[in-house]
Amino acid sequence: MERGKMAELESLETAAEHERILREIESTDTACIGPTLRSVYDGEEHSRFMEKLEARIRNHDREIEKMCNFHYQGFVDSITELLKVRGEAQKLKNQVTDTNRKLQNEGKELIIAMEELKQCRLQQRNISATVDKLTLCLPVLEMYSKLREQMKSKRHYPALKTLEHLEHTYLPQVSHYRFCKIMVDNIPKLREEIKEVSMSDLKDFLESIRKHSDKIGETAMKQVPGAQDLVDFSPVYRCLHIYSVLGARETFESYYRKQRRKQARLVLQPPSNMHETLDGYRKYFNQIVGFFVVEDHILHTTQGLVNRAYIDELWEMALSKTIAALRTHSSYCSDPSLVLDLKNLIVLFADTLQGYGFPVNQLFDMLLEIQDQYSETLLKKWTGVFRNILDSDNYSPIPVTNEEVYKKIVGQFPFQDAELEKQPFPKKFPFSEFVPKVYNQIKEFIYACLKFSEDLHLSSTEVDDMIRKSTNLLLTRTLSNCLQNVIKRKNVGLTELVQIIINTTHLEKSCKFLEEFITNITNVLPETVHTTKLYGTTTFKDARHAAEEEIYTNLNQKIDQFLQLADYDWMAMEPGSRASDYLVDLIGFLRSTFAVFTHLPGDVDVHSTMSGKVAQTACMSACKHLSTSLMQLLLEAEVRQLTLGALQQFNLDVEECEQFARSGPVPGFQGDTLQLAFIDLRQLLDLFIQWDWSTYLADYGQPTCKYLRVNPTTALILLEKMRDTSRKNNVFAQFRKNERDKQKLIDTVAKQLRSLINSHHS
Repeated sequence: MERGKMAELESLETAAEHERILREIESTDTACIGPTLRSVYDGEEHSRFMEKLEARIRNHDREIEKMCNFHYQGFVDSITELLKVRGEAQKLKNQVTDTNRKLQNEGKELIIAMEELKQCRLQQRNISATVDKLTLCLPVLEMYSKLREQMKSKRHYPALKTLEHLEHTYLPQVSHYRFCKIMVDNIPKLREEIKEVSMSDLKDFLESIRKHSDKIGETAMKQVPGAQDLVDFSPVYRCLHIYSVLGARETFESYYRKQRRKQARLVLQPPSNMHETLDGYRKYFNQIVGFFVVEDHILHTTQGLVNRAYIDELWEMALSKTIAALRTHSSYCSDPSLVLDLKNLIVLFADTLQGYGFPVNQLFDMLLEIQDQYSETLLKKWTGVFRNILDSDNYSPIPVTNEEVYKKIVGQFPFQDAELEKQPFPKKFPFSEFVPKVYNQIKEFIYACLKFSEDLHLSSTEVDDMIRKSTNLLLTRTLSNCLQNVIKRKNVGLTELVQIIINTTHLEKSCKFLEEFITNITNVLPETVHTTKLYGTTTFKDARHAAEEEIYTNLNQKIDQFLQLADYDWMAMEPGSRASDYLVDLIGFLRSTFAVFTHLPGDVDVHSTMSGKVAQTACMSACKHLSTSLMQLLLEAEVRQLTLGALQQFNLDVEECEQFARSGPVPGFQGDTLQLAFIDLRQLLDLFIQWDWSTYLADYGQPTCKYLRVNPTTALILLEKMRDTSRKNNVFAQFRKNERDKQKLIDTVAKQLRSLINSHHS
């Protein structure tokens, strides 16, 4: 029952659903009917729905048939009317066709005119657009043409400015055109081309100033303002501006400085033969000045291309290399004139660069070093001058025959002598010609030293000190050596030596006038603190002493030459009747020699001027040397035996010497002072000839001993020579009967002498 009710309910629900679907199908758009139909197929009552659908279709067909039957007459009437309308429509169609044909025929010309107008309008629009586009493009093309023209004429900086305008102002307005893209792509190449060309110009500029530094420096060294005007600096400025605009200023600065440093090193490298001529130094200085004139101008006309630190660094390098080069090359120079010219050139070089603001103190310090070298070259030159003067001198007093010649010599050399002035002409100065010549050359040397001190910015005291030190070197080294060489010459005679002594005496006196001369030209008084004193007095004293020693040496050498002629017969039984010939000749030579000292000219007093009485000293020295030489001759080992006769002959020679000493060959000796030179020989000979051994042995060692000067060793040597070692030649042969006693006596004396010698040694 319930099941039947349920089936009935389900059947009712299905029928209601099918009804809803049918209504939907009837009312829904055909395009949207799919979902409705799907709901039918998704259900299980498909066949039933189809039955209902068929039934609904039949209902609609019946309704359509009813409706058609109801309106059929009206349909027939409509068809009839429609047929009538069709005839009228055909007529209308024909009329429209005919009208259209006529209209078409009539409008052909208008259409053609309209087409022409349309084409003109299109062309006008295109022309207007073209003009607008050309208005935008022409300035670009003009700027590009201007750019090319500027680059062609090498106006690179304006070209770069044009390129900037082209890139940032003009090209953006026409960027969609193909030619603009080509231009844009070409801009970096153009910039690089401008950089390369401007750099090429800079390289040409650098090469040009390298070649013309000499000319620039020469102009600047002439103290001519505007030496930098000789150079066209525009390539530097252009290149600097270009690189600055291109953002590569640092690259440009680095390149410029690097290249200029290289050029500086080349400029500062002196040629190997620079020292040979002044032009070599001048060209070297001109190049350096030219280099720094350019750099100084660049410093002041560009903003930071070079800076003060860079310039100072270059100048420090230049200073050190220049000073080193000058030290090296100036050391080769032996000509004082060239050294002086070099000094003047260095001063001009320093003053020129100082005018451009460069510190030059080191150059002036180096000039003081060159001053020492200049002094050395002067000293070498004056060595030759003094040598020529001394070699050409006749070492004779200067004769004067008239007042004019007298005044001329007095004007050359400060000499005053009232006695000489009173003497009538002809007369003689006491000195030879080398005195005024040497004096004047000393003054010339002082002038030469003074020339070097000019423009060195030295104080008067410094100049005075420099002159005095150099003059001292001239006196103590150069002149002194020249005088010593003359004095030591082999062929120098006694007369020349005496004249040298006289000359140096007068030169010594003139030293105070040289002091005054230096004071007058430097305005520094000699008593000023730290003032160097002249050592001329010492120089001339030393020369005089050397001449005196040479006199003594020459005399002694002459004495030795005479003594070499001595030919004693040491075994002679009897002495001769007079002194030996060689000794007589020797004494004659000494007499004539010392006569020279007694005839000294002019104001020269042998007792006061000749440095400790040269004549007396020379005479005493000669006598002492003669005495010593005779003693050595007597005691020499080659004389193994001698006789009493030979000893007596030797005594005659000594007596000749004593007679010479007593004759006063040189005035001024008191008493028998000169004879005392022979006292050793005299006492020795008296002891042996008188055979006074008892007195000698008894008084030996007493201050009042008669034979005080006889040394026991000397006596023993001579006694041994007289001993009878060969019977046939014994000196006591005439006393043969007492021979043994005498021999014994000699042995006894010899023994006692040895005892004295031993006790003396102990």
